[in-house]
Amino acid sequence: MYRSSGGNHYEQLEPFIDQGYINEVLGLVKSGKEASVYFCEGGPAANEHFVAAKVFRGRQYRFKNDAVYQQARSREMGIRGRYLRAMEKGSSFGRQVAEGTWHMREYETLQVLYDAGGMVPRPIASGGDVIIMEYFGDEDEAAYQLSRVDLDEEEAPELFGQLMGFFELMMRCNRVHGDLSPHNVLYWEGELKVIDFPQATDPRFNDAARELLTRDIENICRYFRQYGVESDTTRLADDLWYRFLRAEL
Repeated sequence: MYRSSGGNHYEQLEPFIDQGYINEVLGLVKSGKEASVYFCEGGPAANEHFVAAKVFRGRQYRFKNDAVYQQARSREMGIRGRYLRAMEKGSSFGRQVAEGTWHMREYETLQVLYDAGGMVPRPIASGGDVIIMEYFGDEDEAAYQLSRVDLDEEEAPELFGQLMGFFELMMRCNRVHGDLSPHNVLYWEGELKVIDFPQATDPRFNDAARELLTRDIENICRYFRQYGVESDTTRLADDLWYRFLRAEL
């Protein structure tokens, strides 16, 4: 069951109600240190019965150890001059710029991966500190984090294969998730969706991309080993990385 919708973020969601993306905020799905996610009845502009509204925590939003992700951000997004200097100094203005790049990156990445056929929620709208996206679950409860699911051992190899395929699709789209684990893979009735992309990075620009990719793959491999799905993390990561470098994906 959902918790009460809470009023802390109502003002941030109000523009999306006015624009017809949300009819009503029905409950709180999750409240974390970086963002809260709300379960909403979709409006006519959303073209969905239900939607999820992700509200970032503004100036309190900080992605842990974000230097490795921000390393390439100025190259990717063309941040120059006083904007880049402000980000580097950590000033109030710089924090606003950095936070904006996180929000923009998540929405942009969702759009790129969804258009490519990836297992991600459909992005619907964004603005300010909010992203509206496809909801995954039913009216009684949201989809579960994969980390909290007891899989049928017969379905585990198939789901593992789907996630390995998703890694390949991400690399074809010049994206490394950078924080992928069973905590941000959702499971519902045998289907998976990957979420939480604000720290996603472009491997063409980030020197740490190979390390991040290997860590993401290891997190998924470790989860599936409990179901007897054996894998060689290093081999999987190296094979994917070198096929990416050779443009063979």
